[in-house]
Amino acid sequence: MREAQRQALGGGFDEEFADEGVSGSIKAEERPGFARLLQYVRKGDTLYVYALDRLGRDALDVQAMVRTLLERGVTLDVRGLGPIGRGVGELIVAVLAQMADIERHRIKERCESGREAARASLAATGKTHRGKESLGRPKAADAAEVVAWRKANNASIKETCEHFDLSKSTVARYWAADVMKEHGGL
Repeated sequence: MREAQRQALGGGFDEEFADEGVSGSIKAEERPGFARLLQYVRKGDTLYVYALDRLGRDALDVQAMVRTLLERGVTLDVRGLGPIGRGVGELIVAVLAQMADIERHRIKERCESGREAARASLAATGKTHRGKESLGRPKAADAAEVVAWRKANNASIKETCEHFDLSKSTVARYWAADVMKEHGGL
């Protein structure tokens, strides 16, 4: 992804900053890579950004960051928009940031609507709207079957892992749940 963004922006930068694996709900200046960027940029620098939403978590955050950068004398160049300046440039950023914020909310609503449909279908039919028998990641194996086999064969966790082709943590989790159930939740 970073390589594609680099190519889209034209490449050849003095420095690159990224926050991979950091939630978009965290303010831009609180992200490690973005914090380093803010320490690095100086008056007269040009900051190339792949998309406006990289500058903040919502429309207000993006607008505040654009204003901060412009006040520091940094030129902001957004792919597809070009250099952003004071006045009209800030107005365009405000509108686009608001549109991006609206789209984020729509995506969130669509995802939640899909989850609700799956829950309702699961409750009504025993299967999700896509025919699955449960929500989330499928179970690696039936926990009761794994525990019963281990008890019947007096097997170690390692032997049980090998027999069912499961990870040690999965077998241990199944075993611990059974022990808790047998001992009344101790």
